[in-house]
Amino acid sequence: MGLVMKTGKTSVGTRSVVSALLTASPKLVLISGNCPNDVKERVVYYSQLSQTPCLITEEKSTELGSICGKPFPVSAVAVMDEGESDILSRFKKDSDKSAKQK
Repeated sequence: MGLVMKTGKTSVGTRSVVSALLTASPKLVLISGNCPNDVKERVVYYSQLSQTPCLITEEKSTELGSICGKPFPVSAVAVMDEGESDILSRFKKDSDKSAKQK
């Protein structure tokens, strides 16, 4: 995730993520595990409308904030461009594994 933040393009925060989902079509949305339900539902709703993959992580917002290099809690992150990272291919592999297990 740190490589995405350094070399790619991201939007941090629920308002920025919702705005990006409405205008910029991100490639992936990450939501912290302790994100409030109403916020989580709104981000997931707009993610489904824009057909953007959405992942609810196990990390808390404080952990997601520090992973992103921010000194504050982060509830949602949108990945617009992955840069030099392989986060999208890793996400696809994880989602393929979970689909096969069902």
